[in-house]
Amino acid sequence: MKNITLSVPDEIYREARLTAARQNTSVSALVATLLHELATGQPRHTSRAATIDAAFATVSDFAASDRLSRDQTYDGVTVLNPFLPGVTLPA
Repeated sequence: MKNITLSVPDEIYREARLTAARQNTSVSALVATLLHELATGQPRHTSRAATIDAAFATVSDFAASDRLSRDQTYDGVTVLNPFLPGVTLPA
């Protein structure tokens, strides 16, 4: 990975820091994303909505009635007790 040095007006840097904070990221990550988009013509990250839409588009022939019953789901399965490590609950 290469390091680069940029000179930007103080106000632009301030706004970039605020934007990064709102997105829970860094200015460096914002710049890297922007450069990737400029270089490739494609967004670096897809939006959550686009990811969910793509996942739903791959599902076919779904019917809620095809689900297993609770008994079928847990038949013969040992359930770990999260509150007492090492202790299992009967299936």
